[in-house]
Amino acid sequence: MLKRSGAASDGFMFNLQAGNGQVVLTSERYEAKASAVGGIESVKANAPHSERFELRQGSKEPYFVLKAANGQVIGVGEHYSSDSAAQEGMAAVTRAADGAETDDQT
Repeated sequence: MLKRSGAASDGFMFNLQAGNGQVVLTSERYEAKASAVGGIESVKANAPHSERFELRQGSKEPYFVLKAANGQVIGVGEHYSSDSAAQEGMAAVTRAADGAETDDQT
C-alpha cells in the first residue's frame, strides 16, 4: 500500500501486506513518489533472495530488514517474539512480494 507518510509535504512510504492484510514490511520515507514506487519494485526484486534478509535484535525483540543488492535497507519487518517468528515473517514477505500489486492511496 503506497501512501503519504504524514502531512502532504512529508513524503511517501509503503507497507507490504500479507494475504490476511497484516503488514509484514514497512519502507523508509521517500521524498518523491517515484522513489517510493522504485522501492516497491526493489522489494519485489529482492524478497526472493534469502541472503538479502538480515535478522537484527531490537532493544527487547528481534526484527528483520530487507536489503537491496547494494546493501541499502529497503524495508523493515515488525518486531517478533522470537528469532523463529521473525524468520517466519521473512518468509511471509517473500510470499507477499510475489505478484504483489500496488494499492496507491496517495
